[in-house]
Amino acid sequence: MKKVLSRVLSLLMVCAMALLLSGCSTADNKVIIYTSAEDYRVEYLTSRLKEEFPDYQIVIEYMATGNHAAKLKAEGTDTECDITYDLEYPYLQELERQGILTDLSSYDYSIYTDNVIESKHYLPEAIYSASIIVNPAVLSAKGLEAPKSFEDLIKPEYKGLISMPNPKSSGTGFMVLKAYANTYGEEAAFEYFDQLAQNVLQFTSSGSGPVNALIQQEVAIGLGMTAQAVTAINNGTPLDIYNFDSGSPFSVYGQSVIKGKESKPAVKAVFDFMMNTFNMENNARFYPERIYKDTLNVIENYPSDIVYCDMSNNTNEERQRLLDKWKY
Repeated sequence: MKKVLSRVLSLLMVCAMALLLSGCSTADNKVIIYTSAEDYRVEYLTSRLKEEFPDYQIVIEYMATGNHAAKLKAEGTDTECDITYDLEYPYLQELERQGILTDLSSYDYSIYTDNVIESKHYLPEAIYSASIIVNPAVLSAKGLEAPKSFEDLIKPEYKGLISMPNPKSSGTGFMVLKAYANTYGEEAAFEYFDQLAQNVLQFTSSGSGPVNALIQQEVAIGLGMTAQAVTAINNGTPLDIYNFDSGSPFSVYGQSVIKGKESKPAVKAVFDFMMNTFNMENNARFYPERIYKDTLNVIENYPSDIVYCDMSNNTNEERQRLLDKWKY
């Protein structure tokens, strides 16, 4: 009887150890990524990570830009997030000041153009520019011509035909607001958006909203990402892209590792792959606006003559100050 009991206890101990080791292995190989990238890019990132790390448990959580930054700010280094991906620089500045991001000095910053280098706590991912995007079929059905400037957008004939991202939740929306404020002055900017709001069918929560609304023919005009419009065009939706008369609003987006998570081998492996391989693929496939010194990407139907507008003083403090005045 004692021998049988001893064997049972031994077997239970072996099973317990196996479960423990299995749990440790799962925890060691689990990587959580917060992102604000579009669904098609999340799909591509997911597929590439599965190919590269078939034994890892990689969880990608999407949230709008403002929510993404707010969640990390609230959670601090106690967050479950390991890697933040596709977050606008002003948000990353704030996370850096709070000590949430790890030091990335070991990475090679010399490969990037000077205009996208800002900190040793985050690395550039892409330059996002915004455009006036038009669905010509919807405009034609209403007998209207395409707007080609900020001022055109407030004409009464466009009432209910425009979609724009809400600056409070979308980096794209804030780019448009900031660009107008920098070009024409802050007071003029808010007077302008008071008029534009009368023509806007919806201020969407994410930057993808306007292009999605154009694809669904819910609106005729969208203030949205150039890259998203090009993707829609190349997927078969006939859209036209116009630059703003003052130049295209733009912002640099980046990525980083949460402080304390860099010591996890799986996190480092995934981040290294994203920086050294995936990010170049992302730029070649979706966001060709130049961030690498020695790489010039060309995408079919992507505007090659983009002139950027003045986006100076694009800090998180300035963002909060302007957004406190935004009432839509």
